[in-house]
Amino acid sequence: LVSLHFQLEFPDHNFPLAHMQSELLTAFKSQEPRPSQLQHNVAAALNRIGWNHSFEYETPEGFSLDMAQPETKSAIEVDGPS
Repeated sequence: LVSLHFQLEFPDHNFPLAHMQSELLTAFKSQEPRPSQLQHNVAAALNRIGWNHSFEYETPEGFSLDMAQPETKSAIEVDGPS
């Protein structure tokens, strides 16, 4: 995600780890998502209030977002105990 942020915020600069970007993305994508109970609870609460979303949404760039509404370009990442 840092490299994507860097590309979007600083399009005229080279990402410092650009030479490793494909290896970093491959390593990131090789990990299976392991959603926490807190993440499941937040997703259920969002559904109850009508915020329909995709759970563990994978972006076209290969990033996994905890909860996302791709059509509105909205996402929620839950940090907490696993």
